[in-house]
Amino acid sequence: EKGRIVILAGGTGNPFFTTDTAAALRAAEIDAKAILKGTHSGVDGIYTADPKLDKTATRYKHLTHLEVINKGLRVMDSTAITFCMDNKLPIVVFNLLQKGNLRAILQGDEIGTLVA
Repeated sequence: EKGRIVILAGGTGNPFFTTDTAAALRAAEIDAKAILKGTHSGVDGIYTADPKLDKTATRYKHLTHLEVINKGLRVMDSTAITFCMDNKLPIVVFNLLQKGNLRAILQGDEIGTLVA
């Protein structure tokens, strides 16, 4: 509404709800435009396999929420992915440790993997 960038951290305080699900819930509550899921593992998106273990793994540029679930890709728990899908909430998965990535995403650059 006011063009603000809001950063939320934490869980719901409820058992059985992961921080991924908490992020999806809060994002829907504030009518966020997207969830930006920064990884600390040095991986710059969602891959066909773990790129640290499989040198042939390739990064997806774009996936649907349903593809993430059907392919069993472990970027977020399935409850969070389903909640995002039901609320038409895109997710951008990117390397948070790469300097400039967050700024680039906020400026509209295509960084990481878009789930929408």
